[in-house]
Amino acid sequence: MTDQSEPGQEPRARRAPRAAAASIKGTARVRMPAAQRREQLIAIGRQLFAERGFDATSIEEVAARAKVSKPVVYEHFGGKEGLYAVVVDREVRALLDRITGALTAGDPRELLEQAALALLDYIDQEPHGFQVLVRESPVLSPGGNFSSVMNDVAHQVEHILAAEFKARELDPKFAELYSQALVGMVALVGQWWREARKPKKEMVAAHLVNLAWNGLSHLEAKPALTTRSR
Repeated sequence: MTDQSEPGQEPRARRAPRAAAASIKGTARVRMPAAQRREQLIAIGRQLFAERGFDATSIEEVAARAKVSKPVVYEHFGGKEGLYAVVVDREVRALLDRITGALTAGDPRELLEQAALALLDYIDQEPHGFQVLVRESPVLSPGGNFSSVMNDVAHQVEHILAAEFKARELDPKFAELYSQALVGMVALVGQWWREARKPKKEMVAAHLVNLAWNGLSHLEAKPALTTRSR
């Protein structure tokens, strides 16, 4: 069969293998830089741990979603426990930074509003991250978990309440108790709102502050139970 190429052009028979090689080269998988691959694996692990929990998540599925072999995941994290620890540590720091930042400026009521909204914003904007934190896991992350974050926040609130108690001639030694009560209330309501999603988070925060602030505004100096004799 005679080659029908135009004058001055390379014969089609020679061009075809080169075209095929170029096509293969164009579709070859580009090797991802190590730092980028690590971030990809963390993001995939975060989603899987949120959806299924630690026990039901496997390295095989992490690798499959990332389209890499299992040794790549082991190379970066040493195993499922290592990946989980990194994910949890990041979420702990992210949530703590949000709430700590909200407690830096303002009067006591404003600080309460800002802290409540900071938690609700995190739940709203980072549902996978929050789900990872509140899920129970047999693996203890060095960074802690949701409870440890709330304890850290309670310690910060304690200092704020202690100063306020002194100014109002209330016993500051009970500031720790009240800080745990306030933070616990906000944390539990936040977990409830994660599922309910009603009313809007601004209204949830407003009602939390309404209960907490009006309760703090009318504290008795020496409260006592009325249903039990002393």
